[in-house]
Amino acid sequence: MQKRILGKSGLEVSALGLGCMGMSFSYGPPKDKQEMIALLHAAVERGITFFDTAEVYGPYINEELVGEALSPLRDKVVIATKFGFDINPDKDPRGMKGAPALNSRPQHIKEVAEASLKRLRIDAIDLFYQHRVDPDVPIEEVAGAVKELIQEGKVKHFGLSEAGVQTIRRAHAVQPVAALQSEYSLWWRRPEEEVLPTLEELGIGFVPYSPLGKGFLTGKIDASTTFDSTDFRTTLPRFTPEARQANQALVDLIGQIAARKQATPAQIALAWLLAQKPWIVPIPGTTKLERLEENIGAVKLELSPGDLAEIGSAASKIQVEGARYPERLEELTGR
Repeated sequence: MQKRILGKSGLEVSALGLGCMGMSFSYGPPKDKQEMIALLHAAVERGITFFDTAEVYGPYINEELVGEALSPLRDKVVIATKFGFDINPDKDPRGMKGAPALNSRPQHIKEVAEASLKRLRIDAIDLFYQHRVDPDVPIEEVAGAVKELIQEGKVKHFGLSEAGVQTIRRAHAVQPVAALQSEYSLWWRRPEEEVLPTLEELGIGFVPYSPLGKGFLTGKIDASTTFDSTDFRTTLPRFTPEARQANQALVDLIGQIAARKQATPAQIALAWLLAQKPWIVPIPGTTKLERLEENIGAVKLELSPGDLAEIGSAASKIQVEGARYPERLEELTGR
């Protein structure tokens, strides 16, 4: 597996990471724990060293899963987790049915770090992201709290998620930001406008989540696909049957290039992302070994400058239909 370094932080990870959320949360009922532990071990055996979780996934059970699976392999892995929500397990923590309660007060950040360390069974969090920007807490205070955790040896690197460029600059001035995690794929390219140039200027790595468009860019989903009632895609405007029908054109385009390259649509979508910048590390999630191996295959897939120009040009002519989040969740991004 090729390695990449996230910006100027010196944090070296596999060129492709693994998003662990769907193993416990969001994409239907939680998966069998032992099967997911086996999958996490298989990922390490295949060279993946970068694993992404958060206290809010479950809540808590995803961190516990990752901790049980990976703590015996601690010297081989980089574990990222996140803070920033007030979690009430009796309510929906992600706010799919109501606005999520944000909490990035310094004392809360430190409490979350201690709890995450226990669940993950580690001595230090490799990368600690603010999950969403909290407008009630100055970002300088957030960065300062994480800086103290770094000085105490409980955290190694600071990250932000879905932050706007001014927030990134202000945070980075207090404590260098190793990585920004935000959505980025062939069907969500807004980071190219301001975010990517800012990250390049400051030497910050980029970790795209949902690099396969929450599964849509794999070509396995169409207008007739049905989702489990616990699958959060049922709440997303971009996943209405009408939007899926309209957005099929993008999948068809990727499929045509995949056929020519003797690859899968998912591999084309990931290879396109990897080719954008050497400090981009996508974290596709999966619960299936064959999908994990398919995704890993994207790392060796060479797209020529001509291929990239063709994909980018053709994709830019396709109007993607539907917002990526309901309004209440979209408001939490880009701050």
